[in-house]
Amino acid sequence: MTAALLSVGLASTASAQTLKKIADSNKITVSYRESSVPFSYLIGSTKAVGFSVELTDAIIDDVRKKLKKPNLEVATMPVTSQNRIPLLVNGTYDLECGSTTNNTARGKDVDFGINHFYTGTRLLTKKTSGVKNYADLAKKTVATTTGTTNAQVIRKYSADKNLDMQIILGKDHDDSLLLVESGRALAFAMDDILLFGLMANSKDPASLQVVGDSLQVEPYACMLRKGDPEFKALVDGTISRLMKSGEFTKMYTKWFMSPIPPKGVNLNLPMSEQLKANLKELSDKPAM
Repeated sequence: MTAALLSVGLASTASAQTLKKIADSNKITVSYRESSVPFSYLIGSTKAVGFSVELTDAIIDDVRKKLKKPNLEVATMPVTSQNRIPLLVNGTYDLECGSTTNNTARGKDVDFGINHFYTGTRLLTKKTSGVKNYADLAKKTVATTTGTTNAQVIRKYSADKNLDMQIILGKDHDDSLLLVESGRALAFAMDDILLFGLMANSKDPASLQVVGDSLQVEPYACMLRKGDPEFKALVDGTISRLMKSGEFTKMYTKWFMSPIPPKGVNLNLPMSEQLKANLKELSDKPAM
């Protein structure tokens, strides 16, 4: 979407505050991701599950209480890395809790809640590939996903290091994984936690590995429309309550330190020092 169209979308929705929109229609529309394991992903054809889905459900409960609408209708819709921002900005849906990086560039178009995860770009590759780090990918084909910060990060790294990587884009993370599994790409550059999740639920997890240094640290946060302090206060209030009460830590243990559906794989990923600190700081500070 062009900047001009984006600004038109912003202008058309900035005056329509989210809670009023929800109250008037008696409906909240929230998004989900189809393959952002363990944050938001499908099991079966329609049911989304995950850590971010549970965050979304908690926020919806607080919207019900705030608006005194116990029978509030909840509609869900899938989004991709590419369309999640335009569809939020133009009012198609109201809240996105998935695996979206909170950064200053996106902050020009949308607002973010309190950061709820920290990650960085690494590489998923076959164990037989011989790839151990980024230098091994000079002049090789590397997959990443359209509309992600990782696509920008890996392109810049390749240019800065004169690696001449051949970047190809999957439409979503499952598509990018398939590029590696089918041999069309040697590696898949993405947030490390998503790579671990995708590997755990892949056809042959034992054949894959996550390698390489982490190129940057990026926070994930729930995304909402720009310039809506009332709704942001509600979203932040929900996340703050979960973090202060210990419920957030229980949710983290469920999705990152325990067997998860559909295959019962345990990602066994302890909470990072950055996230532990943010349980106290409650910061929504973006990555640069």
